[in-house]
Amino acid sequence: MFGLERMRALHAVAAHGSVAAAAESLHVTPSGVSQQLAKLEREAGQPLLEPRGRGIRLTKAGQVLAGHAERILAQVAAAKADLELLREDVIGPLRIGAIPTTVHALLPPALATLAAQHPRLEVTLHEGEAEQTMPRVLAGDLDVAVLESWTDRPTVIPPSTTRITLFSDVADLALPSGHRLAHRKAVDLSEVDDLPWIGWTAGSGCHEWLVQVLRKQRLEPRISCTVGGYPTQLALVAGNVGAALVPRLARDRLPEGVRILTTRPALSRTIQAICRAGEEDRGAVRACLDALRAASARFESAGRPVG
Repeated sequence: MFGLERMRALHAVAAHGSVAAAAESLHVTPSGVSQQLAKLEREAGQPLLEPRGRGIRLTKAGQVLAGHAERILAQVAAAKADLELLREDVIGPLRIGAIPTTVHALLPPALATLAAQHPRLEVTLHEGEAEQTMPRVLAGDLDVAVLESWTDRPTVIPPSTTRITLFSDVADLALPSGHRLAHRKAVDLSEVDDLPWIGWTAGSGCHEWLVQVLRKQRLEPRISCTVGGYPTQLALVAGNVGAALVPRLARDRLPEGVRILTTRPALSRTIQAICRAGEEDRGAVRACLDALRAASARFESAGRPVG
C-alpha cells in the first residue's frame, strides 16, 4: 500500500524534525521529500504533517505511520544484510549439470575442493549433454552447467547466461592396433575409409558432431555402434569393431589393442561453464566456478599424452 521511498521520507522527517534536514540526510532535494510526503498522505487518506510555528510536526496519524516506517526500514535493512551474508557465506544448495567427459575427469577434483573448502554447501550433480542441461539452467533448475563447444559444431550460448571458458581439449583418432594406419602418428580422417565408426547414441549432440565431421571429410558416416561412454567405445575399438574419435579428457589408460593418432586437421573443443547472467557473483556459484577453474588448470598442466 505504502511505497518504501515514501516511508523512508516520513521516517527521515520524524528523525530530523524538518523537511530540509530530512532531504539532506537522504541526499535529495527538499521538494523531492515534499512530493513523497504528499503522495504518502494521499495513500494514507489523512494528514501526516501539520504546521508548528515556522516548521512542521507529525500529526498523530503521522506519528503512528512513522513508527511503522521505522520497523519496516529496519526489516528491509536486515533482509539486505542477510542476503549479503548469504552472498559471502557459501551455504545451501548448488545444482550442477555436466557433460559425461567432465563428470569423469573434471568434476571429481572440483567437488572434492568444494567439500573441503565449503562443507555447508549441499551439492547435487546431474550428468547430461548441453541440449539437456542448458534449458535447465535457463529455467532455474540448475545453477551451473559444464558443456562443450566443438570448433566444427559450436554450441549456441543464450545471451541471458554468463559463459566461462575453462580449457581447450582435442579429440584423437582411436584405431585397432592391427589397422593399416595404426603405425602412423597422424592421419587425415579421409584416409580412414575402410572401417565403420563407433559413436554416441543417435540424436545426441556428440552423435551429430561425429556425423558432421565425417561428412566434412567426404566420408560416409557408417556408424555401426552407438554407445554412451568413451571407455566402452575404446573397448569396442580394441575388439576390432571400428574406429572412434575420443577426446583426451575422456581417456585414462588405453586398453590393449588400441592405437591413438592425431588428426589433420585437429578436432578441438572448448570446455565451458555457464550460469544465469548475474549469478556468477553469488557465493555458491562463484565457489563452483573457482573449483572448476582450479580443476581445469590441473588438467591442463598435467596434459594428456596422445598415445
